[in-house]
Amino acid sequence: MVKVPINILVVDDEKDFVEMLSLRLKDDGHNLWAAYSGEQALSALKTEPIDVVILDIKMPGMDGISALKEIKNRNPVVEVILLTGHGAIDTAVTGLKSGAFDYLLKPADYQELLSKLEAARNRKMEQEERIRKAEAKSLTRKTGGL
Repeated sequence: MVKVPINILVVDDEKDFVEMLSLRLKDDGHNLWAAYSGEQALSALKTEPIDVVILDIKMPGMDGISALKEIKNRNPVVEVILLTGHGAIDTAVTGLKSGAFDYLLKPADYQELLSKLEAARNRKMEQEERIRKAEAKSLTRKTGGL
């Protein structure tokens, strides 16, 4: 079976974590971009074809929840998987209510992360397909079915 790469943006203020996770995901055939703050993530999303964002909740400056809300505001179909520490489950719930696809506790199980990435990308693709169909229907109605 051919594995389709996922375009992933990893966002965390811990550079070693971002680099190690990015290397592992690249080794698995995915396309990776890195950001070390919420602001950098928003900048990357303006220019890169991101499918899924892996976003740390606790970061200096713009925290993960603020970044999530802005990501979903600017790019509603981009899916976000939150990373949180054990003491921040309440914050993860807030993230889910704000549009996150799911969350993982740090340190995350790598196989569980891969599974969630695949599911998030699939949901993004389904949303994009529904949008295309709705736009096509709208265009057909406007042109009188031609």
